[in-house]
Amino acid sequence: MTEQPTTSTTTAPAFDAERRAKELAILDALRNVVDPEIGMNVVELALIKQVVLGETESEIKMILTTPFCPYAGSMIQQVREEAESVLEHPVKVTLLAERWDPRDAGLMW
Repeated sequence: MTEQPTTSTTTAPAFDAERRAKELAILDALRNVVDPEIGMNVVELALIKQVVLGETESEIKMILTTPFCPYAGSMIQQVREEAESVLEHPVKVTLLAERWDPRDAGLMW
């Protein structure tokens, strides 16, 4: 008699519609943040890399189009304010070291 292998029944977490709705609302609000040098918003430019939702604080991880973007401070503040207007709690904005690639935004320069 051969022994049957045991399979672990790990289920993927269920889709959280409320959480996804918040993420989409944040991304929609972030469309108001425009890179003044390019004239496109941070969502269209694919600068928003991750939205991490928390109960009392959330985080947005983003990149800039250039490492020495003269509008970095202003854009970071606008991202924070737009996200906080949706969530109504503090939002931390973290800049990642990842380089921006215009192809990620569908741009072919």
